[in-house]
Amino acid sequence: MSNKTNSHCAGISRRALLRSAAAAFAGTTLGSLSCTPGNLSVRSRRPLRFGIVTDCHYADADPAGTRFYRESLGKLSECVAQMNAEGVDFLIELGDFKDQDRPPVERRTLEYLRMVEGVFRGFDGRRYHVLGNHDMDSLSKLQFLENVENTGVDRMRSYYSFDVRGLHCVVLDANYRADGSDYDHGDFDWTDANILPRELDWLRRDLARSHGPAVVFIHQLLDGTGSVYVKNAAEVRRLLGESGKVLAVFQGHHHEGAYSHLDGIHYYTLKAVIEGRGPEDNSYAIVEMHRDGNLIVTGYRKATSTELTHVSATAAKPSPSCA
Repeated sequence: MSNKTNSHCAGISRRALLRSAAAAFAGTTLGSLSCTPGNLSVRSRRPLRFGIVTDCHYADADPAGTRFYRESLGKLSECVAQMNAEGVDFLIELGDFKDQDRPPVERRTLEYLRMVEGVFRGFDGRRYHVLGNHDMDSLSKLQFLENVENTGVDRMRSYYSFDVRGLHCVVLDANYRADGSDYDHGDFDWTDANILPRELDWLRRDLARSHGPAVVFIHQLLDGTGSVYVKNAAEVRRLLGESGKVLAVFQGHHHEGAYSHLDGIHYYTLKAVIEGRGPEDNSYAIVEMHRDGNLIVTGYRKATSTELTHVSATAAKPSPSCA
C-alpha cells in the first residue's frame, strides 16, 4: 500500500517503551507511553479525543505463529487504563474482538467474547464495536451483538452512527458475502467482504443529514484492492468523497498496519493487538481532532503516530509527522 507512515513516532525510543511497559504492569502512571504533552485538567477545554484499538483476537488458546491469544486481555486492559487516564471522549474497537478454539466450540467462543467485553467495559465512558470477520467465525452476528454494548445504539444494529462533540462517527459492517448473506458461524470466505446496497443507501442518507465533519470506522480496508479489502471499496470511497464531510477512515484487519491518502480522505489502518509477545508488542492509539479539521494520531507501543492534515481532494498529499 502506498504512502505508509513511519514505523513509529520518532520521539519514542524502544528503550523508553520498555521502561514504560515495566511501569505500566507495575500499576504506575501510563502517560509516559506516548509523545502526547501533559493532559489538560478540564475535558471541555481541549479538542475532542477518542481511542482506537483493533484485532484483539482473544481466546484461551495456545500461541500460533506470531499470534498470542491469551495475552490480549492484558494488552486490552492496558489500553483501557490508558484511555481512562487520558479521559478520552469515547473508545472504539475495530473488529476481530475475539477468536476461537481449533476446532471451535460455540460455548467457549461465547465465553471468550464475554471475557474480552468485560475488560472493555472497564473504560469509563462511551464504548463502541465494529464487526470483524473473526467475530462471526463460530457465532452469528446476533450472538455477537447480544453480548456487547454500543453506547446509546440499538443492540441489533451492526452498522450505525453517533455524534460526539460535533464529530459525526459512522460504523460500517462489511461482513456480508457477495450473495448478500451475513457471515455466520464461520460460513464465509474472509476475502469476500462486501458493503451491501441497503447499507450504502443508509450511508448516503446518514451523511447527507449529518452536521459537521465525519470519520468512518470499519474492519476490512477501503483504500485498495486485494484480499484484505472490501470488494466494492471503490463504490464506498466514491460515496464518502461525494459527501464532502469525511476527514478520515480508521481500519483494522491488516495486522501490520498501513496508511494512504485518497481524494482528500485519510485511511489509517491500526496495527493489531494480537501480534507479538509481551506488553511492548501492544498497539492502540488516541486520535485528537482540531477545529481546522486536522487529526493528530498518537500511537502507543508499536502503533504509528502521525498527523492527518485536512486538505482538499486536489491538494498535495500530507507528510506524516509526530504529534
